[in-house]
Amino acid sequence: MMKKIALIYMGGTFGCIGEPLMPMPQQEFLPLLTKVIPSHLSVECFAAPSIKDSSACTATDWLKLVQQIQQLQRTGFQHFVIIHGTDTLSYAAATLARFLGHSCHAIITGSQYPLLNIEGNNTREFTDAIGNLYFALEQVLSLPSGTYLAFHQQVFHAQTTLKAHTTELDAFVGVKAEQSCKTTSAYFIVKDEQIKQADQLSLLNLMLQPIAKEQLILQLKSILIAPPHFLVFQGFGTGNIAINDEILGLFEQLYQRQCLPIVSTQVTFGQLDQRYAVSSWIQTAKVLVNDCHSHADLYAKALQMYLKYPTHEQWFEHWHQH
Repeated sequence: MMKKIALIYMGGTFGCIGEPLMPMPQQEFLPLLTKVIPSHLSVECFAAPSIKDSSACTATDWLKLVQQIQQLQRTGFQHFVIIHGTDTLSYAAATLARFLGHSCHAIITGSQYPLLNIEGNNTREFTDAIGNLYFALEQVLSLPSGTYLAFHQQVFHAQTTLKAHTTELDAFVGVKAEQSCKTTSAYFIVKDEQIKQADQLSLLNLMLQPIAKEQLILQLKSILIAPPHFLVFQGFGTGNIAINDEILGLFEQLYQRQCLPIVSTQVTFGQLDQRYAVSSWIQTAKVLVNDCHSHADLYAKALQMYLKYPTHEQWFEHWHQH
C-alpha cells in the first residue's frame, strides 16, 4: 500500500512571487504547488493554520502546526513534509522535534529562491525550491521515525540545526541523519489552552561581550525590573562567564523573581564544559546549564518546560529529565 504524505505549506520564500518578493495568497499557490508534485507519490497538500514570513513566527504558530499534524495523524497520516521560511527554520524544526517525538516521520524544508517566476504563472528557471521539495518527499518515506530538516541534498536531525549562511544554497549545518544522535522521543499533545499560554512566554538571550563586570551588573539590574521567564547567558568558550559576588546575587534575585537563568555558549559547536575554575560557581548557583543540541533546541525545550510545569521551581527541578 502506497504511503500517504501530508505536504503542509507554511509560507516563506518558497511561495513568494513578484519583485520585490511578496507571498502569493495560499488559495492561489496551493493548486500550483500540487502541479509540481511527482505523480508516483501519494501526496495531499494542506495550508498550515498560520502562514507568514518566518521571521514573524513565534511559538504559537509552531504549536498550531504541531496540533494540525497531530490531528492528521489521527486520520491515518504518518508522513509529513512541511514547507517553511528559512529565517526561523531551525526553531520550527526543533519545536516540531520536541513535541512530536518519534510519533511520525516529519521533514521540514524551505528554499533560498521561490518556486515560481515573478509573474507566478510557471516555475522559476533557477530555484532550489523544487530540488529541496523532491528531496524531502523522497527522504520522508525512507528515514526512521522522528523529525528532520532537509536542505540542499542533506538531511539533519531537526534538534541540531543552525542556519549558517544567509543566502547560499548550502545554508544549514547540523548532525546528519545518518549519524547517531539521541533525540527527543516523548510525545506532547498540544491543546488549545497551551497555544494561548505560549503567547505569554518571555525568553531573553544575552550574548555576553568582553565588558567590565560593572557594566554587566548594570545590564542585569535593568533586566531585573521586568525579568523574562528564561534568561539565556551565552558565555565564552565552553560557557565561561567571569562573575563576582554581586553578579551571583543578581542571579539569585532573578530566580526569586521567577526567572530561570540558563548558561550557554556563543560558540556554534561543541558541548559545555564546567571544569574550569571560572565556572565553579555554577555548581551551587540557581542557574541551569544548557544541555540541548542547539540554540534553537534550547528555545524549544524552554517552551516545553513552560507549558508542562506551572512554576519556575519545577522548571529547575525537572530540566535535566527532558
